[in-house]
Amino acid sequence: AELNDSDVIEVGRTFLVFRLAQLADAREVPPEALTLVPELLADFERLSVVVGSAVPVLITGETGTGKELAARAAHQLSKRAGPFVPVNCGALPKDLVEAQLFGQVKGAFTGAVDDRPGLVRSAHKGTLFLDEVAELPLAAQPVLLRVLQEREVVPVGATRAVPVDLQLVAATHQDLEELVEAQQFRAD
Repeated sequence: AELNDSDVIEVGRTFLVFRLAQLADAREVPPEALTLVPELLADFERLSVVVGSAVPVLITGETGTGKELAARAAHQLSKRAGPFVPVNCGALPKDLVEAQLFGQVKGAFTGAVDDRPGLVRSAHKGTLFLDEVAELPLAAQPVLLRVLQEREVVPVGATRAVPVDLQLVAATHQDLEELVEAQQFRAD
């Protein structure tokens, strides 16, 4: 059979895409974002326009649809030198959310025996991925908003802000607009 460019060949459980020529720049899409679904590839190409900027990215979808893969692809597309720092907001202990996200100084609270930078500062020059961001407690949301607006973080117990440069990618399977209406998530 004669093949045309982009024909898909199924061999057992493997799908191959026939290409007449290699894409010049692989469309600047990292391996995590390669797909046989043209609409999804177009989404990744649009994503490449905003990543690396100060614009936060929100990825929505059901559990198991690859939101973290998309976030990792966003990090690679951003070409940021820093690390990709994934955080499961639903797994953060409610009484330690702010210390774990924003850091702490020694003596800030019982058990704070040393200074810790927190997950936000750990993502400096890289990407902070807040998975299941809808699970972030209301009390921590204005502090995160300050990080996004001012590009700085104040560790728990500190009196001075620390500058931070990061790309924020958040994901959720929940409807944030519904949560905002129910006053369970901040609109800003």
